[in-house]
This record gives sequence, C-alpha cells and structure tokens, in this order.
Amino acid sequence: MATAFLSDSALKRKGLSVQGENVQRSTSNVQRPTTETSIRHLYVHIPFCARICPYCAFYKERADPAQTERFCEALLREVRDLGERFEINAETIFFGGGTPTALSSAQLERLLGGFREELDLSGLTEWTIEANPGSVSPRKAALLQKLGVTRVSLGVQSWDDGLLTVLGREHNSAQAEASFHILREAGLQNLSLDLMFGLPGQSLAQWESTLQRTVVLAPEHISAYCLTYEEDTEFFLRQTRGEYRADTENDARFFETTMRVLEAAGYRQYEISNYARPGFESVHNRGYWAGHDYLGIGPSAFSTVALERWQNVPDYRAYSERALAGSSLISSTEALTSEMKRAEQITLSLRTRFGVPAIWLQPWLAEREEFIHLGLLRAHGDRYFLTEKGKLLADSVAAAFV
Repeated sequence: MATAFLSDSALKRKGLSVQGENVQRSTSNVQRPTTETSIRHLYVHIPFCARICPYCAFYKERADPAQTERFCEALLREVRDLGERFEINAETIFFGGGTPTALSSAQLERLLGGFREELDLSGLTEWTIEANPGSVSPRKAALLQKLGVTRVSLGVQSWDDGLLTVLGREHNSAQAEASFHILREAGLQNLSLDLMFGLPGQSLAQWESTLQRTVVLAPEHISAYCLTYEEDTEFFLRQTRGEYRADTENDARFFETTMRVLEAAGYRQYEISNYARPGFESVHNRGYWAGHDYLGIGPSAFSTVALERWQNVPDYRAYSERALAGSSLISSTEALTSEMKRAEQITLSLRTRFGVPAIWLQPWLAEREEFIHLGLLRAHGDRYFLTEKGKLLADSVAAAFV
C-alpha cells in the first residue's frame, strides 16, 4: 500500500478553514446570523509580519505603522459588535497570524486590555498568542504574562540555521532559544514550540536533531507539521518549476520519527500533529476538533455557529474601514448541513487520540471492517481510533467515511 501522508495544513488554519465548495460570495450588506448559542472559543487574526515567509498561505502583510493603530481600533469595534450579537462566555482565546507580537507593546496592551473591557472573561481558561522569535522581547513577554496570556506558541520551525534560511525566517536558532528563555523568565508556564518537517533538503538526521534539541528545552507542548506546497506561495511556484518536490514516503519516515522521539520523551500525541505533556493539551484546538462553535475576529478570520460559516474580508485596510463604519465585515458565507458537520467531525476526530463514536461509522460497516482488517483502524469500547499505521493514511481513511 502506497503511503499517502496526511496533508494537515488546511486543518491547522485558524478557524477550521476546511471549506466546502458551495461557498456563496456575499455583498457587504450581509449580516451575521443571530443565535442563542453561547460561544466559548474566539480566534483573533493579526495579519502583520516582519517578513513574508515563502511557504505560508495564511493571509498576512508587512505591517504599516500608519495603519496598525486604526487596525487595533477596528478589532475592538468588532469585539464590541460581536458581544452585542452573541452570548459570549469565552473559555479560550487564540491570537494568531501573521505575527501578533509584531504589534508594539502599547498596541498589545491596548488590545488585550480592550478584550477584558468588552467581554466577560471570568470563565477564561486559556489565552494563547502566537509569537515569532524575532519579535519576542523581555518587555513584551512580561506584558503578556501581566495581561493574562496563559500560553505562547513560538514559531521556531527548525533549529538548523541553513533550513531557517530556506524557510525565509527572520530569526536564527540562537535567537529562537533566547526567546524561549525570555518567555520562561517572564513567568509563562505553558509554552508550545512549532516545528516543520519535510523541508527542501532536510535530512532525517537534521529532523531528529531538531526534535532532540526541542525535548531538552522541555516545552509543555510541541506542534510538528509536515510542509505542504500551497497555492499562492513562492514554494508552490518553485515546486511547479521542479525546484522542489514533495516526497510522501520520506515524509512518512519523518512522521514516524516524530512519534517515536516525542513519545519516548513523555509527550502524548493527542492529535496527529500535536503532542503535549499531561494537562497541557490545547483547549482551544480541542474545541475546533470537537466541532464547537467559534467566532473569528479580524481580517480573513472564519467563524462557525450552528450551521452557518462565514469569513471576514481578507484585507486589513478594507476590514478596518468597514468595522469603523459599522458595515458588515463578511466576504463569504457557507450554509452547512448536518451531514457536512458530521463529515467534518469524523475527519477531525479521527485525527485525535479520542477517536470517533462507533455510531458515527454505522453507515459504513463494510469500510470500517476493511480498515480494521488492514490494521488502519482499531476499536476500543464504543469508539474507533487510527492505529499508528492508520495515522499515515488518515486522509484516505477519513475520505471513506464522508
């Protein structure tokens, strides 16, 4: 059986951008749906980056100092508007990007403080902010800790300086390690390191070295993603020209090494690309994977409430203009069905250590039994789980059930 290593880049997009093909483009007068649902998860997109990485397909731009103050004001205006439209009892907030820490300390203080003013955060259990090593400073780290951020996700990607250059990163390995220690010294006790494998020219020895160096630092959480060549990126163009190529067999070896090294070091793989020490699984991401409703704030951010999904306009200038004018921020909407939601839940739940309830797979008894026979799926109690072999073929397994 040929290895078809799971492509997970779409699923790691904030706001679950597993978008169906029937997205309906809307005009600016479309309004968000109203609901009685209590929203527990918020994602905030900060699109600014000091440098545009050639592999990244998320919406991002170089920061314009003349626009960032206006952008922060627009974000808080959207938060206020959402607070009037929805019952928000936030348990988790995730600031992603882009690079949220590309904002100045004063802007971060204004934003995080503004969230506390606009929303009741008494039930908040996890507040994550993404950071790049080049944008971490002792002042910012202390500010994050002071304002209630409980978790920082640091985009290291690799500990090999040559590979960091290939990735177009603005930091080197020494800066990444210094940033990790700065966050620790500021009192942040829940740190996640983001890593990537399957990089152009990367050897298995380099990847294992990156994993071992990460383990030595002892972060509470590690995300290890396989590079994918996505449209609208420089890496995709280089792949189409034959300069780079994906190698699924090699990616599978990287993935197997990741599981072996991290699990031996005490990290539990609770989702295909995510590992954590006991008690440090991402509550926010688990909310996505469980199919909970969530609101996306900021340009390009997705929201899903009940059977409605929508995306904000993917342009921070247009976003700011619309938000401050009180106009709709929505650029596209999608009407989901119960079947679509169930298909997404099966796909996402199979990726996790929690598996899927047996009843969800009842319509596919023949497929389920075949995967068990092939050693890709196993049963335990009233749930089904991917085996280690099945994790390498997770996309193919999930596709059979949707």
